[in-house]
Formats: sequence, C-alpha cells, structure tokens
Amino acid sequence: MMMMMMMGLARSNLNMKQRLLRLCYYWVSLIPQLLRLLQMLCFKFNHFPWNRKGNTITLPQTFSLPSPLPQWPQGQGFASGIVNLGEIEVCKVTGFEFVWNSNIGKPVAFYKPVRIPDGFRILGHYCQPSDKPLRGFVLGVREVETASSETSNCHTLPALKNPLDYMLVWCSNAGSKELPIGSAYFWVPQLPEGYSALGYLVTNVPDKPNLDEMICVRADLTDKCEPYRLMLDAAPVTPEFPFQVWNLRPRDRGMLGEGVSVGTFFCTSCWNKGEELPVVCLKNLNPVLPAMPRLHQIHALIEHYGPTVFFHPEEAYLPSSVDWFFNNGALLYRKGVSTGETIDAAGSNLPGGGRNDGEFWIDLPSDDRRDFVKHGDLKSAKLYVHVKAALGGTFTDVAMWVFCPFNGPSTLKIGITSRAFSKVGEHVGDWEHFTLRICNFTGELWSIYFSQHSGGKWVDAYELEYIDGNKAVVYSSKNGHASYPHPGTYLQGSSKLGIGIRNDATRSHLYVDSSIQYELVAAEYLGDVVREPQWLQFMREWGPKIVYDSKTELDKIMNALPRGLRNAFGNLIKKLPVELYGEEGPTGPKEKNNWIGDERW
Repeated sequence: MMMMMMMGLARSNLNMKQRLLRLCYYWVSLIPQLLRLLQMLCFKFNHFPWNRKGNTITLPQTFSLPSPLPQWPQGQGFASGIVNLGEIEVCKVTGFEFVWNSNIGKPVAFYKPVRIPDGFRILGHYCQPSDKPLRGFVLGVREVETASSETSNCHTLPALKNPLDYMLVWCSNAGSKELPIGSAYFWVPQLPEGYSALGYLVTNVPDKPNLDEMICVRADLTDKCEPYRLMLDAAPVTPEFPFQVWNLRPRDRGMLGEGVSVGTFFCTSCWNKGEELPVVCLKNLNPVLPAMPRLHQIHALIEHYGPTVFFHPEEAYLPSSVDWFFNNGALLYRKGVSTGETIDAAGSNLPGGGRNDGEFWIDLPSDDRRDFVKHGDLKSAKLYVHVKAALGGTFTDVAMWVFCPFNGPSTLKIGITSRAFSKVGEHVGDWEHFTLRICNFTGELWSIYFSQHSGGKWVDAYELEYIDGNKAVVYSSKNGHASYPHPGTYLQGSSKLGIGIRNDATRSHLYVDSSIQYELVAAEYLGDVVREPQWLQFMREWGPKIVYDSKTELDKIMNALPRGLRNAFGNLIKKLPVELYGEEGPTGPKEKNNWIGDERW
C-alpha cells in the first residue's frame, strides 16, 4: 500500500513538472506577441515610435564605389576637400553619430555630424531613410582669413556667429505629460540680427543644445532654398500634433545658380506650401569657381566614370556621330523652299543662334540613302559632352548627349498584351542624354540623371549597375532611346491601369563606351578653352514635324477587343502620352531647358 502511494506521488510530481514545463513554453511563445503589444502601447501613449540611443542601434552600411578613386590630376581646388565660396569656405562632413529613428511610414534616421575638421563649424544635423546606405553629408563652414576684394562685401559683421538661443520646434512625445526614454527634440536657432539659420539640431534629451553646437551665417552669404522630398509625415497618425521633415535644395539651381546645398533638412509643425522657409542655403559668391575641374581633369573624370550605353538587341535605329549623319546626305530645309541643301561635315552652313522659329529644319536624305541613314552607324557613334557647374560649383554635371538619326515606332502595352505600331512614335533626329553628377570636394561620382522622354530621374550611385570599376551601365530603350539604370520594361503612361508605351531595355552586343567614344563640345566656365561645334549652335529642329494617323491604328486595336471592353479602352487611350498623336521635330541639346537649367527633379 505504501509503495503504491509513493508511486502515485512520483507520478503526481512528474505531471506537475510537465505542466510547469508546458506553462513555461506557453509563456515563452507569447514573448513576440508581448513585444508587439509593448510597441503598440509605446506608440499609443507617446504618439510617435522611437528607438533609444545605444548599442541596439547600428548605423546603416556606408556605401563605397566599386573601385578606389584614382589620384586625380592636380589643378586649382578640384577634389581638394575644401570649396572657397568667397568670404567663407566649406568642407564636406560625412562622419555621423546616431541620434533618433522614426518608424512612421518609411523609417527615417537623424544624425549628428562628427569628426569635423579643425576650424570648421556645422550648420545643422542630417537625416535620411533608415533603409538606405549611409552616404549623405552636411557642410562644415569657416571664415576665409583674408577674403579678396572681389568677394568681400566690406561688412563690419563677421561672416559667422553663434545663435542667441534655441527654440523647440517639436518633440516626439507631444501631448504626453511624461518624457519617455528615447524621445527626440527638434531645435531651431534664434538668430542674431543680420544672420540666417541653415539647419536644425536634434537631441534625445529636453535640455537645450549648447550655443556653440552650430553656427549661423550672415544673411548676404546665403540663398533661398526649397523643400523637395517629404521624408517624414506624422500628421496622418497624430493630426493634433502635425510634424513634417523635408529634404532641402537650393531654389536657384542650374549652370548659373549660386545656391549651395548644405545637406541639412527642414522640419515644421505649421508650414504651408508656398511660404518662405525659416532656413536657407549657402551662396557661392566666388566668381572663379575654383573647385570646378580644369580641362585635363575633365578628361580624367570621363575616362574613369564614362558609362557603357547598351542598346536593345532588337534595336533597328542605332546612334551615329553627327558628322556621319551629315556626310551621308542629311539636308537642311528652309521654309517655303521645296528642296533641301546638303550639310557639310562640320555643319558650317547651318544657321546658328536665334530661336526655334520654324524657319529651318533638318531631314534625312531624299535619295536612296534615306533608309540606310535611318539605321545609324554604331561604329561612328560618340557621346557629346557638356560640362557645367551644379549647386553653386560644389558639384560638376557631366551631361552626355547621344544622337540617333531616327526614332522608331512605339509599342502599346495593354495589360498583358502588346501591339506594335507601324508608324506612331517615329520621328527624324533623336537627341537623348544622361548626366553624371560629381562631387567637387572629392571627385566622387554622386548620382546619374537618366533622361526619359519628357522627364527623368536622379539615381544615387549606390543604386547603379557597374560594369568596369566605377563605370556605370546605362540602358537605352528599344526604338525610343530613353535611358534607364536597370534592364526591364518601363511603361510610359499609366502603370496603375497597365496601359502605356513600352520602353524595353536590356544588354546586348550593341553598345557605346562613353569613356572612349566621346567628344567634349562645351564647358562654358572654362571660357574659350573648349570650342563649340557649329552644329551645336543650330537652335531649330533636327527633323520635320510629323502628324501620326494614330486614330486608324488605335481603331484597329479597339475593334479587335470584346464589345464590353471598348468603352473602357477608349477612356484609357486618353491617358497615353501626347507624343502618340504627333511630334514636332526634336531640337538640339543647346535648345533644351536643361542645357543651362537643372535637370527635372
């Protein structure tokens, strides 16, 4: 009997241990759910997701180009690390210390610049998406010891001054009585009279920053800037405490623009679009532009970075050089005259200057060479290079133009089906381009602009494909020759509705290496060093005006559809690009608004 009781007690203890073990497993399994619940509670009571500073936060991986930068040829201030703006000079600060991270919408992280060179002061803190490589910068600034008489405005006020105080713009626990660990506080400097702010500071404690934490700049040394990319928007989540963070760019951009991007951000809880910003950017008042590359440095940059341009394997209308086009029978037409005039190889008989007034245009040969010239000549093809200052001479834009004698017909995509047009989309003469933006502080490739018909976009260096060292890849679309950073099918129209003109891009044995096959045609800041060809001064159209009989082709597509889909298709047609119905002949590079102005971004 006693033995049976002892055995029962042992079984009872065993069952108890099993039950305790199961209970432990159960609670362990709840940990992920409890953590998610804790995050939700933090958000509810603090109104804003936060990450605390500490070992749990790691900086995003920094980006480096595939190959080390070469030793650039010496000459003036290019790639010297410092750019002289007149009374002040700036350096690029790329060392950062994490401050705070937001997870509303796309995650955004805020950083404090560190490892600032001796004598330089920062103008504000930095922010960027958390899921991108850490590759930004903010400028450090210091006064030039002896400003030249050309750049000095004979002011009695110093160029730089500490703020008088700071004002709190917003904090992450807005509306909460408690101050949770990991909160963020955004501060704007209070300005001495005659000075401007160029950025904000972010702290994770409610104490005001030290007055020497940042510097203000005399107002006449600054320029207006504008917000252009919304980084963070808390308003949809906390409408009672709205808050937005934007990237900044100079308002005055392009080849002649003096505005210098500082790398800081704009934040606000009460700003309406169109209003002047409380922060500004710097202005380059040094007319010499000492950080811009000299002629020998330009060639070194192109040889090091010049992309390889791949054309589609089925491309029938390839590029050529301009002189090949002229040598093979291209004609100059004058309004009111039925016959065309032969153009010499240099284009010296083309009328230069003026405006696109419709008085002249270029066309293909009128004899049996017409179809031959349409298809171009890849062996003669080259990239025509225009080098110009960007962002106040702190960057260099290397615009590379490619010429094709003919632009082929378009292909319409409707859902999963495609229909090639026989004529629609064709035109004589096609000028396309892409632009390399190079940092003048280091000579590093910063981004490439890919021109795509009537628009385009900048792509950061870490998102590019590379083929040989630091040479990027550019994909030219079939027939239309728009440029893209990656292979694929790109839709010009409505991607949401799945209808538009196809732009197919991929690699093939058809390519042009712009690091070798190029001609420098313009660099205005160098004066008379680069001689512009006569054909570049032709401001009229490189092809006659075309009106397409697109209605006939579209009607054929519509009649082939089931009756119930025809009305819907008719509505979709209205969303197609206007180029579908006819085109003016394209003008040359110098007539484009981005020749002097900035790219569309």
